[in-house]
Amino acid sequence: MPYRIFRSASSVFVEDTESPGLFRHLDSGFAFNNLFSSDEPLAYLADQLKTASDADSFNPEIPFHPPIGDQEIWASGVTYFRSRTARMEEAETAGGDVFYDKVYDAERPELFFKSSAHRARGHLDKVGIRHDSTWDVPEPEFTLAISSSGKIFGYTIGNDMSSRSIEGENPLYLPQAKSYTGACAIGPCLVVGEIPALENTISISIRRSDEEVFSGETALNQIKRSFEELAGFLFRCNDFAHGAYLMTGTGIVPDSDFTLQVDDEVAITIEGIGTLTNVVEKV
Repeated sequence: MPYRIFRSASSVFVEDTESPGLFRHLDSGFAFNNLFSSDEPLAYLADQLKTASDADSFNPEIPFHPPIGDQEIWASGVTYFRSRTARMEEAETAGGDVFYDKVYDAERPELFFKSSAHRARGHLDKVGIRHDSTWDVPEPEFTLAISSSGKIFGYTIGNDMSSRSIEGENPLYLPQAKSYTGACAIGPCLVVGEIPALENTISISIRRSDEEVFSGETALNQIKRSFEELAGFLFRCNDFAHGAYLMTGTGIVPDSDFTLQVDDEVAITIEGIGTLTNVVEKV
């Protein structure tokens, strides 16, 4: 059975998805690092719940910290056809569009480091757009939780903030376009359990001054590569002592005439997880 783990400023709460609204408070013995390094993460969580207490104080309206310990966060690129098209558009002037076209059909996927744990933002925290960028977008992504042994055991929502102007100038600028202060948010919770149905939807809404300025929706089954394939390449010739998160790419990209502004509110919803909401700041 799936569980949803929420991390507040002072506590960790768990909701049994078969009993929505029933939250338990995990004691100090729980650690995300132990969860990610366990041979059987679901069994580890079930064992922790044996000593959990009722969480009468749980408030779903408060900000939540990212559900993370010392895990690195990585990301996948060009896994949806829409992402391929958008990346080719932004890189066309610099002549880099051919690379994105090739990687979409290549055996090896595009994988890149996104964020260290301490840089990750949570639900109702702020995400950043670079002050030296002129074209910025959020990228809503289904994000895998992978144990230290390479086993996919859970998932969350990821916001892969991106500077399209910097990446489009030269593909070699990808690390600067993708990894900076406020460039990554995950949450609002970590779901531990089987991957949801691929028919489940991912949607995004961006509001500016209380008016929706962009929205979009896609389904998990629109991804070109399997989750196991992406996780396998991430762990190939690499080790993660505390496991890792892996964003699996985006199938929703605003048109080229749209860019984020300070104080925009970005809300990403995935069925079975919830909604990750962040407000934009300039960094």
